Amino acid sequence: MSPAKVQAIHILEGEWGKPGCTICWNFCIDGAPKVAKEVIEDIDNTKLSTTFKVIEGDLMEAYKSFKVIVQATPKGHGSVVHWTLIFEKLNENIPAPTAFLDNAVDFTKDINAHMTQAKA
Repeated sequence: MSPAKVQAIHILEGEWGKPGCTICWNFCIDGAPKVAKEVIEDIDNTKLSTTFKVIEGDLMEAYKSFKVIVQATPKGHGSVVHWTLIFEKLNENIPAPTAFLDNAVDFTKDINAHMTQAKA
């Protein structure tokens, strides 16, 4: 759905879509390949959100901790997707992860385009 943004997703442990599942993502930010190993910490079916905790990979070179919360809010015939990043920088000279967030927004747009084409 978004090959320019995400090249591969591998389940390393557990079951996809279940808390405790460990996933390895191969993705690009600004054309540079990145890797992130994440654990699904929580899935809230009421809030339609999933919380991922990054435990290894390129992001951990700059951040002491990094969580991603993805929440879908139903709207009309689709949803609005909210991305929340919770992070702690290793030091004050590390920039905020705006490139990661921009990538997440573009990834969401690619999924939307794919899903819209699938319904047509």
